[in-house]
Amino acid sequence: MFYRPEAGHGLPHNPFNALIAPRPIGWISTRGAQGDNLAPYSFFNAVAYVPPQVMFASTGTKPDRHGTKDSVSQIIESGTFCVNIGTGDLRDQINASSAPLAAGRNEFDATGIAAEECHSIDCPRVANAAAALECRMTQIVPLAGQANFVVLGVVTGVHIRDDCIVDGRFDPRAAGGWIARMGYKDYAAVSDLFEMERPE
Repeated sequence: MFYRPEAGHGLPHNPFNALIAPRPIGWISTRGAQGDNLAPYSFFNAVAYVPPQVMFASTGTKPDRHGTKDSVSQIIESGTFCVNIGTGDLRDQINASSAPLAAGRNEFDATGIAAEECHSIDCPRVANAAAALECRMTQIVPLAGQANFVVLGVVTGVHIRDDCIVDGRFDPRAAGGWIARMGYKDYAAVSDLFEMERPE
């Protein structure tokens, strides 16, 4: 089949985000004038090595925020955020933190997720995440369409759970594997790995 997005696809569900999968989930924690916030974003990835940098994209709005969602609003206020790496052992908490709570309601408290303070920024992080990346925002880029934004940040601190370091490598399979978004309501826990050498 072929379709133009503006004309519609004719399928029961939009296939777009299932085509680009698996997508790692950036579990973004922030602190702002209304308190702490935690929300998962599947438009997330690393974008540079030196200095290490990440991005996530936020789409849509909340009625109690002006043209965006809590995470972006609070990053605009603070200039910081933390990316918590989700794993299979935390999948229920990740999903619970996606609830559309009112601005100012703390997802850590509402869902019983333990928080700890970051070291290099004034922001909470998920205490038992397999890894967490403390970030200073470098840019927020508006995208085509309404309420679509890319947030870019430089990593200022890295936490790795001790049991997720295996033979000197980050390996969260003991924590249920990396959790990834597949599209629709589908997710995957990545645990089947293989190696390939790049050509010279």
